[in-house]
Amino acid sequence: MSLADLPYRRGAGVALVNRNGLLFAGERIDSPGAWQMPQGGIDTGETPHAAALRELEEETGVPASAVTLIDETPEWLRYDLPEDLVPQLWGGRFRGQEQKWFLFRLDGGDELVNIATDHPEFRDWRWLDRHALLDHIIPFKRPLYDRIFARFGPLIDEIAAGGNAGEG
Repeated sequence: MSLADLPYRRGAGVALVNRNGLLFAGERIDSPGAWQMPQGGIDTGETPHAAALRELEEETGVPASAVTLIDETPEWLRYDLPEDLVPQLWGGRFRGQEQKWFLFRLDGGDELVNIATDHPEFRDWRWLDRHALLDHIIPFKRPLYDRIFARFGPLIDEIAAGGNAGEG
C-alpha cells in the first residue's frame, strides 16, 4: 500500500487564547524543540467538540468549565506526516490527520494550566502571539497552522484588543 492510499486519522485541535490574545503553546515531551497547540484523536462515539475539550484537559489541565467557545473551523483541516514518520506513528495506519479546530478563550489565569497531567504530552509551555507561535511550529504543521490562523486570527486580534470576539 502506498502512502497516498492511507487514510487520515480524525482529530480535534484547540487554539486556547488568554485575555491578552496570546495562545497556549506546549513543547512536546517526545520532541524537544517541537511546539504545538493541544490536539489529539477523536474517540469512537465522541464529537469533535467533546474531543477538543477532553484533549485540552488531558494535555493542559484546563477544565471545560474554565473556557468559552469562540469559534470552530467549518471544515476538516488536514496535514500530512513526513514519509519517514508514518511508520512511527499510529502503527503506520495513517498518512496524517484531519482535524476540526476550536478557538477557546481561557476564563481564568495561568494557575489553571498544569501540564503535569497523568499522561504528560508537554515538557514546557508558554503564551505566544500567533506570529511567534508560527515560528516555533514543527515545519510540516506550518501550513495547517496558517489555515487555523486565517480563520481565527481576526477573533484573536479582537480578544487582544479587549473585545469578546462574538462568543460561541
